[in-house]
Amino acid sequence: MRVLIHVQHLLGVGHLQRIGLIARALDAAGAAVTMLSGGMPWPGLDPGGARLVQLPPLRAGAGGFGDLVDTENRPLDAATRERRRRIVLDTLAETRPDLVLIETYPFGRRALRFELEPLVEAARALRPKPILACSIRDIVAAKSDPARRQAIVATLRRDFDLLLVHADPHFIRLEASFPEAPLLADRLHYTGFVAAPAPPPAPDTPAGEIIVSAGGGAAGAALLKVAKAARPLSRYATEPWRLVTGRNLPAADFAALARDPPPGLAIERHRGDFAALLGRARLSVSQAGYNTVLDLLQARVPAVLVPFAEGGETEQSLRAARLQALRLAETVAEAALTPESLAAAIDRAAPPAAGGFALDGAERSAALLIAAGSGAVSRHATDSSEPC
Repeated sequence: MRVLIHVQHLLGVGHLQRIGLIARALDAAGAAVTMLSGGMPWPGLDPGGARLVQLPPLRAGAGGFGDLVDTENRPLDAATRERRRRIVLDTLAETRPDLVLIETYPFGRRALRFELEPLVEAARALRPKPILACSIRDIVAAKSDPARRQAIVATLRRDFDLLLVHADPHFIRLEASFPEAPLLADRLHYTGFVAAPAPPPAPDTPAGEIIVSAGGGAAGAALLKVAKAARPLSRYATEPWRLVTGRNLPAADFAALARDPPPGLAIERHRGDFAALLGRARLSVSQAGYNTVLDLLQARVPAVLVPFAEGGETEQSLRAARLQALRLAETVAEAALTPESLAAAIDRAAPPAAGGFALDGAERSAALLIAAGSGAVSRHATDSSEPC
């Protein structure tokens, strides 16, 4: 079975990491996978035996997700649009896939319609026509305009056969962020969360640290700065702390953090063994991105979440609120973040209550997609409260 995947990460690397795990599971299940990646290259990507086709990279600029820039911080231009579109369509024609999996669109990626709409149109014109599937995480970006939400539903119903929601519905259902989800019930499948296998705690990783992390680091400078100032105010002031900034934290911000660290405070950009490090931590302080939360659920460590909310983003805030309601984490709103409020939340944090959510979403997604490609799953599947 031939599978073509399109994925674009614009700020962090969460979307790419999730799709990479699905690509690896598809490859392990015997599919021939080609993966179109449109974001900045990431050395941590491991799609198994999938073939990676790197598009001219784009990321979010200073103006947000609609302001795309290249590796040199130059605005997206007509030549780059055409080059990306041509690579996408040529790869589709070359692979002639049995199934096309597109990440996020049409729930987002409006700035990439110049290549995604032609991809969908060309895929629909192929004979035999491939299955078209949309892949989204547990929570989608809020759309306040009902007409925009209805347009998304119309696009899904016209162009896509499957909608994969990479979540456990016992944790959160799609209608929490997209009220029209019931209109898509005949295409919707919950796969469980797409989590990397939890590594055993390595004996050479420090134990009992307070770990402060910022994911990829592109939007974590404020959290890291406040956390450094919160340390002497918390009951863990004399315990070892480690700030892991992420590779994408601007160099000036990293230099400011690393200047004159007090005894017991380690600051570093990246840890290849981060999940193992978290498994031996006393407490975690982080944002509430999809992959970060999955690391926390697997490590079962006391946690404080400061969800990213810049530019009206609501995804992390909704996820963090759900975790707090389930007694799995403490939260501090980004707008209320101060050394004092963060120290108080750290002091309140307790071991998480029982979770037990499905975390094998990569394997479930691969099985579902292969079944769909072979005709074993109808395009009009009935939504269920259980992961498929």
